[in-house]
Amino acid sequence: MGQRPYAKGRKVRKKERITFMKVLLILSDGMRPDGLDAHPAVARLMREGSYTLRARTVMPSVTLPCHMSLFHSVDPGRHGILTNTYVPQVRPVTGLFECLHANGNTTAMLYDWEELRDLARPGALTKSLFLSGGAYGYEQTGAQLCESAKAYLSGGGIDFAFLYLGWPDAAGHTYGWLSDEYFRAVNATCDRVGEVVDCLGDEYTIILTADHGGHDRCHGFDCPEDMTIPVFFRGKPFEAGRELQGVSIKDIAPTVAALLGASAPEEWEGTAVRWSE
Repeated sequence: MGQRPYAKGRKVRKKERITFMKVLLILSDGMRPDGLDAHPAVARLMREGSYTLRARTVMPSVTLPCHMSLFHSVDPGRHGILTNTYVPQVRPVTGLFECLHANGNTTAMLYDWEELRDLARPGALTKSLFLSGGAYGYEQTGAQLCESAKAYLSGGGIDFAFLYLGWPDAAGHTYGWLSDEYFRAVNATCDRVGEVVDCLGDEYTIILTADHGGHDRCHGFDCPEDMTIPVFFRGKPFEAGRELQGVSIKDIAPTVAALLGASAPEEWEGTAVRWSE
């Protein structure tokens, strides 16, 4: 099967074909786009790459269903995960990790929320690191995961890595979204993302996003505060300073697959984000 088109009914133009990249996907749980552009690290991502502050997640806007939709590029009704409890899929959909493993790519996953362990099927990961945010505190585990990501990825031995940071969501549930403590968590997380970007330089294409937003001390509703997420693409081949339109969380897996030269499974519903006009 050939590489999927970048928009339904349109073929990839020759000038869009690229040398395959290494990719780091960073997800900050519960990170709303409000005020992000004021942070220096985020402003840099917007200046040096393509971005949107108005991407859409899926319903229910809950952590595990959203992650399953990100990595499997289908709605929750298709993959069947509707809560934060994983159950085996009745009609299994090939996930991003399995897609890349079949393509011969090396992969890694670093995370501090245990329920994400089933995002990759057995044998699909080259490296994995779990630190319990619930046991040690998400502020501490997030800092350690970022340091570990720099060590894992420096030198380019991993083709695709997923770095999950749970502190903003934990702060939102405890203190409320848009509270001072929530913004402290978001700002500190963005500081660490900036350090990872500085460490890796141009060795990796960086994708930064969230799974959902939040309001009050909750999320999971079909409202803009919960459903709107940011997505940033920094590095080759993305055009600098370009604002994207119509991006869905389901488009991230096809984009990663395209960057790494892997064929997206037919059942995936998303389309790869165009990296130039």
